[in-house]
Amino acid sequence: MKKILFTVILFWGTFMFAQEALTYQNPPQEILELAEAPLAPSMRMDENGENFVFLYRSNFKNIEELSETEMRLGGLRINPKTNISSRQRYYTDIKVRVGRTSKEEIPTGLPENGRYSNFSWSPNQKMMAFTNTVFNGVELWILDIEAKSVKKISDANLNANTGMPFSWFKDSNSLLIKVISKDKKPLIDTKTAIPTGPTISVSEQGVKAQNRTYQDLLKNKSDEHNFEQLALAELHKVDLKGNKTLWKGNDMYRGMSFSPDGNYILITTIEKPFSYLVPYRRFPSKTTIYNTDGALIKTMLEIPLIEDLPKGFMAVRTGIRNLSWRADKPATLYWCEALDEGDPAKEVDFRDEVFELSAPFNGNAASILKTIGRFSGIQWGNNSTAIAYDYWWNTRNTKTYIFNPSNNSVKPKIISDRNYQDTYSDPGNFITKRNEFGRYTLSLNKDKAYLIGDGYSKNGKFPFVDEFSLKNLKTKRLYQSKLTDKVEGITGALDIKKGEIIVRIESKNEYPNYYIRNIKRNSNPVALTTFENPFRSIQNVHKEVIKYKRNDGLELSGVLYLPTNYQEGKKYPMIMWAYPREYKDKSSAGQSTSNSNEFTYPYYGSMVYWVTRGYVVLDDASFPIVGEGDEQPNDTFIKQLVANGKAAIDAVDNLGYIDRNKVAVGGHSYGAFMTANLLAHSNLFAAGIARSGAYNRTLTPFGFQSEERSYWEAPEVYNTMSPFMHAHTMKTPLLLIHGQADNNSGTYPLQSERYFNALKGLGAPVRLVMLPKESHGYSAKESVLHMLWEQDQWLEKYVKNRIIE
Repeated sequence: MKKILFTVILFWGTFMFAQEALTYQNPPQEILELAEAPLAPSMRMDENGENFVFLYRSNFKNIEELSETEMRLGGLRINPKTNISSRQRYYTDIKVRVGRTSKEEIPTGLPENGRYSNFSWSPNQKMMAFTNTVFNGVELWILDIEAKSVKKISDANLNANTGMPFSWFKDSNSLLIKVISKDKKPLIDTKTAIPTGPTISVSEQGVKAQNRTYQDLLKNKSDEHNFEQLALAELHKVDLKGNKTLWKGNDMYRGMSFSPDGNYILITTIEKPFSYLVPYRRFPSKTTIYNTDGALIKTMLEIPLIEDLPKGFMAVRTGIRNLSWRADKPATLYWCEALDEGDPAKEVDFRDEVFELSAPFNGNAASILKTIGRFSGIQWGNNSTAIAYDYWWNTRNTKTYIFNPSNNSVKPKIISDRNYQDTYSDPGNFITKRNEFGRYTLSLNKDKAYLIGDGYSKNGKFPFVDEFSLKNLKTKRLYQSKLTDKVEGITGALDIKKGEIIVRIESKNEYPNYYIRNIKRNSNPVALTTFENPFRSIQNVHKEVIKYKRNDGLELSGVLYLPTNYQEGKKYPMIMWAYPREYKDKSSAGQSTSNSNEFTYPYYGSMVYWVTRGYVVLDDASFPIVGEGDEQPNDTFIKQLVANGKAAIDAVDNLGYIDRNKVAVGGHSYGAFMTANLLAHSNLFAAGIARSGAYNRTLTPFGFQSEERSYWEAPEVYNTMSPFMHAHTMKTPLLLIHGQADNNSGTYPLQSERYFNALKGLGAPVRLVMLPKESHGYSAKESVLHMLWEQDQWLEKYVKNRIIE
């Protein structure tokens, strides 16, 4: 492996100096072999389950890829040379299978060293379009499924900076593509450009603009110029032979969506003024209807700059929202509008109202539904049947409605009214099928619809298929998995009338594969894939879901792994990995979706690797934070956090597996925040690992995670929950890891740098590792392997070989 220098940086006052210079290190061989095991391909299947496309990619990027030119503008990260996201994950190989039992074949015509993304079936499902990124841009390619061949149909001039760069026309013979503007002006090098003046931000008296701490925002006029040039595009129509004609001229195109009949297209453009406070999706925008010749039909929606909303997670802007095409009609738009002026504090009978308007879009919109909570979507069926959903965050409530979209005088019926965190009561999702427009609508059989559910319960996961009566609103169970030594998941239905469904079956040592199961016949499922287990060194590791109780009686759980060399009676060190989650009731908080029969998959951030190094691992340990009634979860965050940690250690210790004096805790993002708090407020752990976290909540003053209150409304909550404020109490060794290019809201790299600074200044044992070019998740092979090495070194020193005085 190529060795690339990186530096662990310390910050103290206004000085910055290098403490330690290292080349990238590899973890021990047993971890390395697991980390480098090849991934199974991603599978794309046509609607009949007859033709398949398999997409392959490497486990990792490399540091050279992450070091390519990157511009961070308006919430985007763009490679200005290629005009696609600089963080795009690419597939590097394609295989095609025509027929369920045929062999996969590499299509002819693939370019060398391809970097593929943006795969999209043609409306007739005979082809698949995709992009290939080369050194100077993005090309459009077409995969012919039957011919098993590919061909390029555009130059490397697509503009993929603001989302999907193409869309199929209905006839499957041409596509609408976003092409780099011929009027694009040179970009400004902000590192060398001489400023023409200061950047000034203004706040008017009484005008609030409370936002989360977004990253990668515009900062000055040079950024504005660069964003505009990178967003500018022309729309061209290109046929399958590569013949191209201009369809629409210069604009900052954000989205395009054809009507189901293909005769109209919604085009959304970014407008000015830009903002320095919010990402580009909250810049002003305009959504316009055109016909397929590019003639203007109607401007449907103009949204002004949105820098602030009424307070609360359920706050929304006024006017049209969620504008989309009705899937069961040729060309009918629908949308919702707030009835409470977007303010969740207002007491109203209904929060949102849904409207529709059909082509030629020159009449009055018709009201078709009002929802009690915030409208969240519709599954269309036919003229008389549709299913709608709403939700309300503060109560964790969601409702499902069945209604007649052609007659709003018929009162909608609520068929489900539940806490969406109550996994055990989830009724499932309605089955859909492609209609004559190629859109997915409810699969209806006279007065019957169908549901697929995960089937989580206290006893495990047993997915099901239910028949739902549109007349009496009752369900009848058609199928429920009975597998107890494996885990079955229902991923969709091929033909529910015939009883054909697609299932995914796995076990703790059997790699997940896809099958066709006929629920009307007592026959074995037919295999669609035969992916092999690449992690054989841990396929026989002991794995079980353990359940235990917190000191207040709340039931918790975790997935427990024993070392590969486990010897009965021996006490082992343990690693506990977790992520806190907020709940409004103890019943939901005590539920578990973990299953000991799920395949053991050591992804890049997993701690399961350490079963090969002689550690017990408690993964996905329950860390619920509950606030019932008027109490908010974070009001007792620390108390509950420590209680969760103690309950987990007690449970595994009672099983006789561990030396409780040699337990490490760790987590990523909010899990890192959890880790730092556990070390600051308890003596339960020998060491901690905190990756990409936030440690000072005063730097996220207008909310974080599920906390809606601002710092000035609940300063005691922010201060109590901030590990930075309690750095003087922290004496436990802590490994801090952070990507230098973290783009996640709230977890600026500064969070780890300042926390390290505080801990070092107070004499705590701490190590800070800043991974070059990495974002909130890590992707370069060099970075990931070095992270694994750092974690192993830390655990060996402070946990396994801990000297207890």
